[in-house]
Amino acid sequence: MFSAPPVSAGEQPILNALITIRNRLAALKKDRGNYYKADEIVGMYNELLLMVQELQATRISEHHDDDSFKNRVDSVLDECFQLFSLFYLALGKNKEIPATYVQLVTIKQNFELLNETGIYTDADLAPFQKRLAEIRNLVNTEIAKEDGDDLKAIGKQRPEMLLVSRRLRQCERELAALEHTTQVISDELTPTYEELVKIRRRLAALSLQPHETAIGEAREVQKRLIEIDDQRVNDRFVLQDGSVAAGQTQVVGLLEECFDSLHEVLVEGSCVPPDLAPVYSRLLEIRAQLDKLLLTSRWTLRETDLWSYQVQLQDIDAMRRNGQFKDSSGEPAPQQAQAVLNFLLHKCYNYVYKLLSSSEPVAESLMPVHNQLRTLRRCLLEVKKYGGPLTARDLYPYQMKLSSIDNLRTDGKFLDEEGHVPEGQGVVMSLLNECYDLMYELMSTDVDE
Repeated sequence: MFSAPPVSAGEQPILNALITIRNRLAALKKDRGNYYKADEIVGMYNELLLMVQELQATRISEHHDDDSFKNRVDSVLDECFQLFSLFYLALGKNKEIPATYVQLVTIKQNFELLNETGIYTDADLAPFQKRLAEIRNLVNTEIAKEDGDDLKAIGKQRPEMLLVSRRLRQCERELAALEHTTQVISDELTPTYEELVKIRRRLAALSLQPHETAIGEAREVQKRLIEIDDQRVNDRFVLQDGSVAAGQTQVVGLLEECFDSLHEVLVEGSCVPPDLAPVYSRLLEIRAQLDKLLLTSRWTLRETDLWSYQVQLQDIDAMRRNGQFKDSSGEPAPQQAQAVLNFLLHKCYNYVYKLLSSSEPVAESLMPVHNQLRTLRRCLLEVKKYGGPLTARDLYPYQMKLSSIDNLRTDGKFLDEEGHVPEGQGVVMSLLNECYDLMYELMSTDVDE
């Protein structure tokens, strides 16, 4: 098994400082009685950057400054950057470089699983393509800004830029490799490939159900797979002109995987061996919790809450060897068990990414106002759609609520408990103005009582 290099005497003080920062962040994350303070988080982040600078200087002097060198210092540093990234999202600083780090980590985790399973379409890659392009533009803008700053400013920004840029390059390389796999499939064969991807995922989902429940749908899937298989001529998919379609390896391989998975669903029922049952149960529990968060995140989620799920998923991911879950004897689990566990793991990673990407650029202290305005806007839109003729009395509760929210402003700004101006003023003011526009529109159509 791979063993990380030891921590040198020169790096030990840096490791101790990083552990202290990580522990302070963990303690801060657990404090749900107070909103996060931007000055405190940014101050701690600057401490981290100083440690990164010291680490870079130490590794240059010890000739360990290549990207491949990794020890415990790198692991703790990565945890610190992920935590800070979540804190920046909670502060509404979504468009600042630190906020992108945890998103890049999650994107890379998704890409690795897609690459291992080979079960994806261009549509699955599209959201990641868009987000990576946005992060690339953000990074390029920051680099251009650095070029115009003095050396001292560059020294402060360089550590984070190096780490984020490296993560971004890794994601872009993996995305290019994933895109290449689908691009070699001919246009005429692409619909068949995309349908097989959906079938493969459906079979993995059926494996999670009781055998007697899954058997009926599995029979329907079997009929469709036979129909697809019958389209082949001499075991190959051909084009209308009779030539062999490009992408045979991908499509035929996926078809055979579907038949194998179907057989195990029909015959075996429960496919996860007892040795891996705890992992299976844990993934089911995490998925259920994340699924619930997707529904309630606007009111209950602190972005830093996602850290515990990241840690759990990374622990489970680390159990795999060469992309496979193994039993207590060290033997790989059956193919269908691998498919089910990898399906759940990828589902959980994807949920984490969705929660991260849905984070509003609004500070935590401003979220109560933001959520009230979103709810009020939704109510006004429903009234506009279904309310019919309205009286002044009908609209009075909405007017009162809108006025009560507007009266929270001081000199035109929404302030936090300490009188600071939190991030997200533009987003909240846009919602407030939209609610006023809707209210005026409804008032112009009211009727006499």
